[in-house]
Amino acid sequence: MELSLYDIIRGPRTTSKSYDLNQYFKQLVLNVHPKANKRLVVEALKKLFNVEVEKVRIVVRKGRKRRVGRFATVGALEKKAIVTLKGDQAVNLGVDAPVAYSSEENARRSQSEEQR
Repeated sequence: MELSLYDIIRGPRTTSKSYDLNQYFKQLVLNVHPKANKRLVVEALKKLFNVEVEKVRIVVRKGRKRRVGRFATVGALEKKAIVTLKGDQAVNLGVDAPVAYSSEENARRSQSEEQR
């Protein structure tokens, strides 16, 4: 099965942890195809975004086993790639910070931004 560039990289992973990795360590966290490997991810990033990749780490999360009555099912497999780019390169994936703050925290943050 031949994977296209758009099949390999399914999109950005939008979680607080992935946002923090992007902000502080300049790493991208991407959802990738379950059959994609490190080499395919590097090639896809080079061709799609014209960036140089320093390191790729792949994490596989197997589906959870669930039971519904007497029937057992297994959830879908998830695969993500944590990509470190060389130098000061960046890729804008159009993802803003996920909002995971309480209303009190949002009020405090907006107040501190107004003071700046």
